Amino acid sequence: MQSSINSSSVGRLFAALTLSAIFLLVPMNRAAADDDGCRRRTEHAEHKLHEAIEHHGYQSRQADHWRHELHEARESCWRERQQWWSDHEHRWHRDRDWDDRDHDHD
Repeated sequence: MQSSINSSSVGRLFAALTLSAIFLLVPMNRAAADDDGCRRRTEHAEHKLHEAIEHHGYQSRQADHWRHELHEARESCWRERQQWWSDHEHRWHRDRDWDDRDHDHD
């Protein structure tokens, strides 16, 4: 009888530890997914801006559109995470120090 109580207690303890680990890891995965979304949106807008500049020129309507989209992507990341992704530097910035015209002279 004593051994069945101990195995039951061990089983419950294991289940509790497993659930605790799951509840701790889920928010981390969600945060990583959000960061990837910010990064993905920023990379997409930067890529499109580079293409617009290459095909239509620095002062084109298309380049202005993608500058605006890049600004919005950075602002969105800043509001959500207080950081923004620089595709040129391949790193996150923790200061709100981007330049909306930084792609004009690439």
